[in-house]
Amino acid sequence: MTFAVFIGIALIHLVAAISPGPSFVVSVRTAAAEGLKPAIGLALGFGLGAFILALLALLGLAVLFEVAPTLMVVFKIVGAAFLGYIAWKTWRHARHPLPAAHDEIAGAPPRSLISATRLGLMTQLANPKPILFFGAVFVGLVPPDTPAPVLAALLFVIFMQETLWYVLVARIFSLARARAAYGRFKAHVDRVFGGLIAALAAKIALT
Repeated sequence: MTFAVFIGIALIHLVAAISPGPSFVVSVRTAAAEGLKPAIGLALGFGLGAFILALLALLGLAVLFEVAPTLMVVFKIVGAAFLGYIAWKTWRHARHPLPAAHDEIAGAPPRSLISATRLGLMTQLANPKPILFFGAVFVGLVPPDTPAPVLAALLFVIFMQETLWYVLVARIFSLARARAAYGRFKAHVDRVFGGLIAALAAKIALT
């Protein structure tokens, strides 16, 4: 693999990571509602999820989905159900007061770093499409004889890009001004977010 191809794959993934999807919606809401620390944990979970999905694509899971489409259907339904659960919780708690970033209010403290990381990982893994994305990119651009250290470096870049992008999102939407704006319209915004996540879940299940 040439250096130009390596950079090309990294740029393709960066564009895909920035494109809005379930992870972006969950990240914005978590940063605005719970503060920077949980949102950073979420970003770490997204990065780990991207790393795992890219690794699975390298190991041939994308090909397995092509050979056994029923497995892909099951994967999609399970993932859509998890995202649907997040959408339901977001809608259900839309009228609850906004917790302080570091304080417990009405028994609803922000998530711990570990809990947020777990949520980010599960949200990322709930969408099987990145496996197909990585599979298509890797099949087309990664030569079969690529040395293991180069593949490891590629996986590391994917992890860092995904994580750092969502750290940036977390920082922006955890700022006091963004947080105050979110607090004023929380009930409406949460319902919109819940609807978006539900729509994305339906799209994953039906496509």
